[in-house]
Amino acid sequence: MDVTIYSGLHAHLRPQAARLYWEAFGGKLGRVLGPDTRAVAFFERVIRADHCLAAVDQRGNLVGLAGFKTPSGSFAGGVWGDLIAIYGPWGGRWRGCMLRCLNRDVDNDRFLVDGICVAREHRGKGIGTMLLAALYDEAAQRGYRSIRLDVIDANWRARALYERQGFMATRTDNLGLLRHVFGFAASTTMVRPLTERRD
Repeated sequence: MDVTIYSGLHAHLRPQAARLYWEAFGGKLGRVLGPDTRAVAFFERVIRADHCLAAVDQRGNLVGLAGFKTPSGSFAGGVWGDLIAIYGPWGGRWRGCMLRCLNRDVDNDRFLVDGICVAREHRGKGIGTMLLAALYDEAAQRGYRSIRLDVIDANWRARALYERQGFMATRTDNLGLLRHVFGFAASTTMVRPLTERRD
């Protein structure tokens, strides 16, 4: 498949990016950030074009996306004001409290991935592997020696890809009762040194 990886995100692709991100992570965040229309509006409002890599096909369609975090912000973060603007004063506040229960840290020692997603109809075509390779390059250019991501227990397919790429599990956090809110029970932190390359 003819796909090009770009650093950043063109403005006209923001709606596609918001829908793609929600398609990938709605199962994890749906009970908190739903309904779908508001969730997509929220992500279209908050995504940082300078904190992602975009996979675009030959027709200019966004087919994959990899966000990352830095000390200056994250790809899909936002602030309380963004939640309130989309969900209202009460809806924004309780959603913000729930989201704070998830791991929202920034890792200053390792390059921190803030979500990788591939359009459903294009999965299994190597786009995820291409995005990972681009993330390795981005991290190395920024001076990092390792890269970190978190994967939920239900996403075994993604974890298998990360393990093939040389990621090692370093910690698993259980959500306890919050599993009923977020739809998954545990999240595993995985780290890969950038000195090692697997294709």
